[in-house]
Amino acid sequence: MSSENKGEMPIAEVVSFAVMVNYQEGAVVSRTLVKKTTGTITLFAFDEDQGLSEHTTPFDALAQVLEGEAIITIAGQPLRVKAGEAVLMPANQPHALKAVSRFKMLLTMIRL
Repeated sequence: MSSENKGEMPIAEVVSFAVMVNYQEGAVVSRTLVKKTTGTITLFAFDEDQGLSEHTTPFDALAQVLEGEAIITIAGQPLRVKAGEAVLMPANQPHALKAVSRFKMLLTMIRL
């Protein structure tokens, strides 16, 4: 059984996040796996030293590191996060991400 949503995660199938998005030299790559009015789930691959500049969002977001290591800074506080670890980034707080090494992250945005 497969989803008809192009690029999104198939429904009722086993998937491997590790192969759903690939690293690109000097870049940040993303793929939206689920997109609903109540939230999104996006898979990211960051090359070493790449990141997302400081920004805010009106919703909480859960960042789960799948591979590698990153620094996630929330309201000026840097947090070193490794594979198997996660950080909840609160709504309306400035945050930024930078890859210490190549890393993959699953980001769940909760729009409530």
